Amino acid sequence: MATATVTTPLRPESGVGVLDKASMLLGVLEAGPATLATLVSVTGLKRPTVHRLALALERLRLVARDPDGRFALGPRLGDMAVEARHDRLLLAAETVLPELRDRTGASARLYRRRGQLRVCVASAETPAGGESVPVGSAFPMKSGAVAQALLAWDEPELLCEGLRGARFSASVLSGVRRRGWAQSFGGWEPAMATVAAPVRGPGGQVIAAVSLSGPVSRVTRHPGRQYGAKTIDAAVRLAELSGG
Repeated sequence: MATATVTTPLRPESGVGVLDKASMLLGVLEAGPATLATLVSVTGLKRPTVHRLALALERLRLVARDPDGRFALGPRLGDMAVEARHDRLLLAAETVLPELRDRTGASARLYRRRGQLRVCVASAETPAGGESVPVGSAFPMKSGAVAQALLAWDEPELLCEGLRGARFSASVLSGVRRRGWAQSFGGWEPAMATVAAPVRGPGGQVIAAVSLSGPVSRVTRHPGRQYGAKTIDAAVRLAELSGG
């Protein structure tokens, strides 16, 4: 398989030689997987130095190997990017959630998926909302609009796994994908109704869900009709402000 075409990276000048050399290697790999020979040729570093640094970066998961044995950017870089985006998402939520709450009179929250749980990571509660969900609260992914919004766009095999024991069906999730929002009422709070929409990251993957909840007397048993579009707008704005 052909090696990616790369150009000589700018030589960094941090003042720490080993970090500058490691940065040069990562700079080459930004263009795609590369063999040891390519790394040596492009960076101008000695082969033993490149080999030693590449192996050290591999142990740190900053570099990995592709199926052809070439060096490539490692999974830890992706993990770091996800966490950095998470921080930006929370910062965006400080603006978007209160605005959504004030426009609708319902509580606005942001959830992220953690395995088989959905965790509230940000919240803008109404003064007299009738219920409160503290940040850090976790709930199973088996019921409710938030779980549906987080699950609906999963790959088929993951979708099947998520539906096991769930209180919603594949057809319900199909409707969520078609509309762009999910809704539910009752459940853990019988008098409450919720509408939720997915927040997307780079590539379109669902990274979180924004929800709007309030008493059925205020938002009705079909909150999506009135608030679905507003919830989607908030999800889009969260994605834009956090770099999506």
